[in-house]
Amino acid sequence: MTAWLVLLSLAGLLALLVSGLVRPAIAFVTMAAGYLVCGLVDTTVLLQQYTNPALATLLLLLLVSLALERSPLLDWVSKHLLQGHPDKAVVKLMGVSAVLSAFLNNTAVVASFLSTISRQDRIAPSRLLIPLSYASILGGMTTLVGTSTNLVVNSFAMGSAGIELGMFQFSLVGVPVALLTFMVLVWRAGTLPHHHPEEAEDKLSYFLAADLERSSELIGKSIEANGLRSLDGLYLLEIEREGRLITPVGPEEVLHADDTLVFTGAVSKVQALQRFPGLKLFGHHADDLLATNLMEVVVSHESELSGRTLQEVDFRSMFNAGVVGIRRGGKRLEGQLGQIPLRVGDCLLMAVGSDFHQHRNLDRNFHLLSGSPTRPRLSTWESGLTLAGFAGVIGLSALELLPLFHGLLLMMGGLLLGGVLSPSELRRRFPFELWMIIGSALAIAQGLETSGAADLLAGGMQAVFTGHGVYGAFIGCYFLTLLLTETVTNNAAAALAFPVAWTTAQALGVDPMPFIMAVAYGASACFLIPYGYQTHLMVYSPGRYSLNDFLRIGAPVSVAYSAAVLVLTPIVFPF
Repeated sequence: MTAWLVLLSLAGLLALLVSGLVRPAIAFVTMAAGYLVCGLVDTTVLLQQYTNPALATLLLLLLVSLALERSPLLDWVSKHLLQGHPDKAVVKLMGVSAVLSAFLNNTAVVASFLSTISRQDRIAPSRLLIPLSYASILGGMTTLVGTSTNLVVNSFAMGSAGIELGMFQFSLVGVPVALLTFMVLVWRAGTLPHHHPEEAEDKLSYFLAADLERSSELIGKSIEANGLRSLDGLYLLEIEREGRLITPVGPEEVLHADDTLVFTGAVSKVQALQRFPGLKLFGHHADDLLATNLMEVVVSHESELSGRTLQEVDFRSMFNAGVVGIRRGGKRLEGQLGQIPLRVGDCLLMAVGSDFHQHRNLDRNFHLLSGSPTRPRLSTWESGLTLAGFAGVIGLSALELLPLFHGLLLMMGGLLLGGVLSPSELRRRFPFELWMIIGSALAIAQGLETSGAADLLAGGMQAVFTGHGVYGAFIGCYFLTLLLTETVTNNAAAALAFPVAWTTAQALGVDPMPFIMAVAYGASACFLIPYGYQTHLMVYSPGRYSLNDFLRIGAPVSVAYSAAVLVLTPIVFPF
């Protein structure tokens, strides 16, 4: 009975993750605490999971990456990649981002290229950003440090059987899979939409809400009489009045005090509202807005704003900035601006104060698309030493001369001593949520084994694939992980799928390595839906993509990737 209850709790956890009603960290920690209270895991075992050596290595790598993100190398590379013919620029961008993502955090690589791609107007960003995101995944899955997912799988492998995966163990299958998938991606990249920045008439560019003050001269006059029908680059979409929406807005509609006028339009056209007295854009007078610094940002996957509204977080006090527009891909958002729950990947147009850049929480919450840099870059010698130190750590680990954890810890000490990183920055950017998710997931995996639920899962897998042998079970574990990574997040997918794959291999009496690799490669196989992978969310709104864009490009990429993994993995890692 206990085993079935544990399986039921696991199904509930998955349902919560898919629904998005609860943040993954909260869901995993709550379930781990429930297992502790019910006696499925004891306190010592639970605490050991949060100090798992592989998990500690992952956290150290992410913290060291904070210094690598500030290297001017990525900015320099991104500026030179976009020269030449657009088709060649796409191929160069994909190749370089894949190589860099094999050794640097792929989120940092995409974030560095995102700003340069969004600012240039020679090649439509929509032609570049999906290939950038997919290439970063393909490069990241080829090494232990290329993506957090591989390090998460390494954490589980060490926790379950003391198996430590090598730096380039993933490359044996990962490199040929990446090359094949890369060719398919190049073939399909030409079908991406061309959303040029100069298309200012695009009505879905931004969602802007302007409040009408009681003293405004516009009150009592019609839309036509106020000249609100003939705006340069902006379109009056709807009016919110006393809790109801008036849409479409007719020319004879008379304005009332406290109306909220909802516009859509391009970033550069906000000043068209300057000539209308008594309009306030989320707390800013329209005529004052021209004197402020307009900045466009993307909500980061680390942001504390995700799932919360601007009013809930008191955005203006937190950042000394007012949000005057929100954009989410090509989708028009409805409702009051301050009451829209934000998502990772949303583009925000902000009017910022003079001390905006001094706020310490900017780099955790935002990726910059336009405006001035929010943090200082490393000097040339600091950048050189940091990159050389990281290369040395990776090389020594690959040669098995120095454990990766030891090397990263030494490098962290050097970065702190040299002033490249500060303790306050480490506190600010420490990946608490990832730490809680993985530590809790390791404890949950222990609970599955203790309760007998893992054996039930393995028995179920055997029953499903009876007559198909070990290879059928291997395929089932891969597609289970792929389904999870498309519907939840890649790290949560690895955490949920690993216990199933591990116990299935144990029950079949075969080498668990191909099943471990099935989870690792399956958790990185997020190509169909933008919501399961952080780099997809980062490019979703800047590229003005729709879900169909990801499906159209991602389907052949996913088929090629999966076919290559399923064929090569059992050859390289025999059962």
